[in-house]
Amino acid sequence: MEVFKFGGASLKDAAGIRNVAKIIGSKAASNLLVVVSAMGKTTNALERAVALAQKNQDASPELAPLHDYHLQVMRDLFPDNHPAYAAVDDLFDTLRKELSSPGEYDQVYDQVVSGGELISSVIVHHYLLSQSIPTHWLDARTCIATDRTFREGKIDWTRTEGNIAGLPPILADHVIITQGFIGRSTDGLTLTLGREGSDFSAAIFASCLRAAAVTIWKDVPGVMNADPKRLPAAVVFEELPFQEAAEMTYYGANVIHPKTIKPLANANIPLLVKNFTDPSLPGTRIHACKIDNLPPLIVFKENQCLVSCRVTDYTFVNEQQLSLIFNALSDLDLRVNVMQNSAISFSFCLDFRENKIMSLIRKLQQQFEVFYNTGLTLITVKNYDKQTFDTYRNRSNVLLEQSSRSTLQVLVR
Repeated sequence: MEVFKFGGASLKDAAGIRNVAKIIGSKAASNLLVVVSAMGKTTNALERAVALAQKNQDASPELAPLHDYHLQVMRDLFPDNHPAYAAVDDLFDTLRKELSSPGEYDQVYDQVVSGGELISSVIVHHYLLSQSIPTHWLDARTCIATDRTFREGKIDWTRTEGNIAGLPPILADHVIITQGFIGRSTDGLTLTLGREGSDFSAAIFASCLRAAAVTIWKDVPGVMNADPKRLPAAVVFEELPFQEAAEMTYYGANVIHPKTIKPLANANIPLLVKNFTDPSLPGTRIHACKIDNLPPLIVFKENQCLVSCRVTDYTFVNEQQLSLIFNALSDLDLRVNVMQNSAISFSFCLDFRENKIMSLIRKLQQQFEVFYNTGLTLITVKNYDKQTFDTYRNRSNVLLEQSSRSTLQVLVR
């Protein structure tokens, strides 16, 4: 069997959903599990709705247009009184209830933002049925078991494998349609797996089902050595080793979610990245292989924050002080993208999530003098050559620079 994953760009309108159905219909009508993301920019709108609700403001200016957007897509796909309308209305009613429920930001975030995937999967499921493709709608939360780390749910693999073990009989004569990005804790709360986590969901299902392959359908011709919107001369990799792809995602290449590679590599399941507008293109195959002389990979990671901790008594930074910093990062489940130390200070760069970053700074200020800068961009050049090394090292407004034998990183304002 195989696993397909379709992102929000492929599902943004009725034409996109018809195209997705065409791709699915070109496969055998069984032994295929399809993971879908929220449609278009739905996740962004739901995030804004959560932000309003947490400030005790009316979230309807975000929710009402979002509901209308989905209704318009359905009007292009279904006749009046089709059951898809009632199913989607019920999901929006649930969103309104969750937005008005009390709770910490991250908990409310997960209960609300997860709704985007549920809505899109219902619409895709009903449309496939209308095209005589036998499908089974699956709530991913009944399969993917997590802890209670909101917005970064950690997978309980033993429970998850047990839950997914019952799917093969359904796959024997149906295409399963399910959601990316979401799971459920033991106390019944919805957890998200990290922004853009639908790729990871596809890998979880694939590894547990021992799939032959996973295909991620994107709006690009494959994995490229740079964002073509920034660097038009970017080239497509025909194939990549698992390790190279894992390092790319670590540095912020957003074509694949960072957690996707590990479960697939462990199970030796190839990952294909293909173009949904032209499925005939070969795309990129990520698998167990060895390739020499790869071209430089250039990754821009926006919305970065540089935090610098300086000891207050002019002693040198030591292991005990580093331990305090890393324990604070661990307690808040924050990941460092690059770090650097001097005799009396330790600096590190991480994604800017305002509520968590400010909590971190308050914690560190108990022991250190803390400075921070936001709105930064981290540029990583992996497998650099002389030209790319010189180009990016000599950029203006560099706040931090670090290089090894194969990788250059610069943090710029």
